[in-house]
This record gives sequence, C-alpha cells and structure tokens, in this order.
Amino acid sequence: MSSNGQIEINNGNGNENDKLSDSSNRRQLTYSQLYLCAVVIGILGGMVATIYYFVLEAMMHGMWHTLPEIIKPYFPSWLPTSNYVWIATTIGGFCVGLALYFFGLPGEMAQVVDRIHNPGKIDIGKSPAMVIASLIAITSGGSAGPEAPLVQVNGSLGSWLGDKLKLTKTSARILTFCGMSAALGAFFGAPIGAALFALEIPHRRGLQYFEAIAPAIIAAIFSFAVFRLNTGMTIGGFYHFEEVPALSPQNLLEGLVLGIIGAGLAVMFIIIFRLIGKLLEPLEHYRIVLATLGGMSIGLIAFAFPQTLFFSETQIQTVIETGAGLGGGLLLAIAVAKMFAISFTLHSGFLGGFIFPLFFIGANVGYAVSLAVPQIHPTVGMVCLMAAVNVAVTKTPVSTSIILSVLSGTAMLPVIAIASFVSFVLTSQITMIKTQRCRDLQEVDSSNLILERVVLAGEKETTIPGLKRLKQLVSI
Repeated sequence: MSSNGQIEINNGNGNENDKLSDSSNRRQLTYSQLYLCAVVIGILGGMVATIYYFVLEAMMHGMWHTLPEIIKPYFPSWLPTSNYVWIATTIGGFCVGLALYFFGLPGEMAQVVDRIHNPGKIDIGKSPAMVIASLIAITSGGSAGPEAPLVQVNGSLGSWLGDKLKLTKTSARILTFCGMSAALGAFFGAPIGAALFALEIPHRRGLQYFEAIAPAIIAAIFSFAVFRLNTGMTIGGFYHFEEVPALSPQNLLEGLVLGIIGAGLAVMFIIIFRLIGKLLEPLEHYRIVLATLGGMSIGLIAFAFPQTLFFSETQIQTVIETGAGLGGGLLLAIAVAKMFAISFTLHSGFLGGFIFPLFFIGANVGYAVSLAVPQIHPTVGMVCLMAAVNVAVTKTPVSTSIILSVLSGTAMLPVIAIASFVSFVLTSQITMIKTQRCRDLQEVDSSNLILERVVLAGEKETTIPGLKRLKQLVSI
C-alpha cells in the first residue's frame, strides 16, 4: 500500500495500477445522487427538445408553406410549380454541404454507439455543428428524423455533466444514457420504451448496460413531461389505426409470418443502402457536391412519389387513411422508393435518424400485405411490419415493441413482440450499425481481480481510501 492510501499490486502490469489510480481519483455517484442527476438531465433534455422542435417547425413551415407562396408567381410558364420540390431539396442539399464544409462532420449514430462503449461519453463540442446541420437537412426534406441529432446533443449534455462532476467512466456513461433517453423520451412520447431503446441500440444482442435502466427511465419521464407541457401535445397513441378485434391465436401466427417478411424487407433495404453507399463513395471527400447531388436525388424521388418526402412521422397516418385507395402495387413501390430516399439521405451527408422512415416502409408493405391477404387485419399487418423492419436494422426488439404499442394505441403488444423477435433472430448475423457490439467488461474484471486479492489477504473490511468506491463499482 502506498503512502497516499492507494492499493498497489505488483504483478508486472502497470496498466492495472494506472486504471485503479484513475478510478480512485474520480467520483462514483450514490444512487440518490444518480437519480438527482437523471432528473436534472431529463428536465434540461426536455427543454432542449422543445427548443429544437419549435425551431424545426418554423423552418419547415417557412420552406414548404411560406416560401412557395412567395415565389409561385415568379415561376416561368414552362416550368410547373410542382418542380419546387426537387429544386428546394437540391438547394437544401447545397446548404447541408456548406454546413458540413465549414463546421465539419459532427458524427452520426454509428459514431455515437462507438463512443458509448469507449470512452463512455459523447463530445459536447460537436453539438452546435450537429444542431445546425441536422436542422438544415431535415428542413430540406431528407428521409431522416430529429431523433439522432437529439440523442447526440442530449447525450453529450449528460457526458458534459459527468466530466464536470469528475465521475468515473461507469457513472459518466450512465449520465450519457440519461441524456440519450431524455431525447428519445421527448421524441417518441413513450418514456419506458425510449429509455430501453437508448440502452439497446449500442448492442446487437440485447441490452447489457442494465445498471442504467432506472436512471435512464427517470430522465426520459421528466423530459417527456417537460416536452409535452411546453408543446401542448396530447399523451397517448400518436396514430389512429383501425381498431383490431380481440386478439386470437391466428393473430399470433400472423405476427410470426409478418416477422419473417419484415426480416426479408430489412435485408433488402440494407442491400440497397450499401449499394448506394458504394455508388457515392468516390464523392465522399467532396461534401458540397455530394450533399447537393443527394438533395437532388431525394427531390426527384419525391417528385415521382411525394409520400417519400421528409422523415415520415406524419406520413404514416396518411398511409393509414389512404392505403386502401392506393392499392398494393403502389404501396410496395412507395416502400422501395423510400429505401432509396433513406439511402441517398444518409450517404450524402444529411444528418438524422432512420427510425420513422423504417416505420414508414413497414407501414406501406404491411397495408399491401393486408390487401393481398384479407384475413390479415390492416392494423396487424402495418404495426407488425413497422416493428419487424426497424428491429432488423436497429436490433432493439424490446423497446421497439413497447414504443409501437404506445404509438399505435392498441393492445397488440404480444403480436408486435412476436414479429419483433422473429425478425431479430433471423437477422442476428446481419448488421447495419457496424459499431454495435458486446459490452466491454475489462474494467469490471480488473476491479474483481483486485477485490479477490484483498479478500485472500485477509482484508475482509478495510479503511483503505478508494476501496468503497471500487466495491460500489463492482456491485452496480
């Protein structure tokens, strides 16, 4: 034992002593302190989401309602005003490219997942660039939503608080999860599902940072409350699906079949996504050109299929209301077009998340399936395929089932869960977020090794400074 009270174990490996010294020099929060930080992060996260929401709404209204009315009289007679769509997305893409050129690449979901594992926190310095670039990208009609920017911004807020409090990596990571959960709690309107989504997304085979569950849910609840109070949004089902009769064993079998279809659909999307990535790879160092070309591609797809424009949060309700009139063939064509729209969006530098766009793909194909097979209720087909497609890509079966059960306002959780886990199992060897991986247990293993040696030495209880923190670290 050294003169400053730190444990020293001479085993020829200086790294263990360095890690122990770093651990003892940083704070480990108690559960009460952790919950208090979760409340603070939840409130701040809800405020950030509120501001982002109002700014985004104002920008969207200006670009797609106010501006078209202003410039409509100036359109030449030979150019129909419907061409405004691809012109606007192209100019928007150019602006996205400028933002990326001047502010740099703030990162995307794969990088967020990577940093969650190591070093356990997200750099807050990239938040301004993420906010500016994502607002422009979403306003420009890209098929990517605000969940990814909000996750990075609010997650970095939790990381920043952990740094200011000089916390251990374990506690700092939990606060980062609290920030991510706060973002998704406001966005989805389903606090428990949102928190579980934030904890599932870093892994390919289920949630592993179990110690963050309670703080993450607390942060999501407070963020959800703040966001709903400030925006006036109602609480409950976001979509108005046709009511499903009482569930039967047949519905459970339908969930299984739809899970298989959703897995195949997701594989198709991943293939298209990778092909578009290869196609655009030569332009990856020319950000302005790439983003402009991406904006034009998004606009031209939307010119042919207007339903593919934007990140599809509201467009799903349109599918519910008009799907029967569109017909199965057109619904399938819209779903495939959306796959290309998402691919061009994300590969060209448009920042945002793809959860609702994936839901939109599932909703279109689900309705098409119900038209082809009348025995399958449209609501069952849509919700199950929304879940199956998203789970196959994000690897979040538990949270996706809960979130869609809340958003749909139905009692279909058992059927949704079956579709989710069937898709999850079938696509377990296929991944789109390549940084998803198993939890790194090296820190916990090192802590266990030190405690075992202390016990073997007969030190069942000790007053060595830092050991209590070490025990707390292992017991979490």
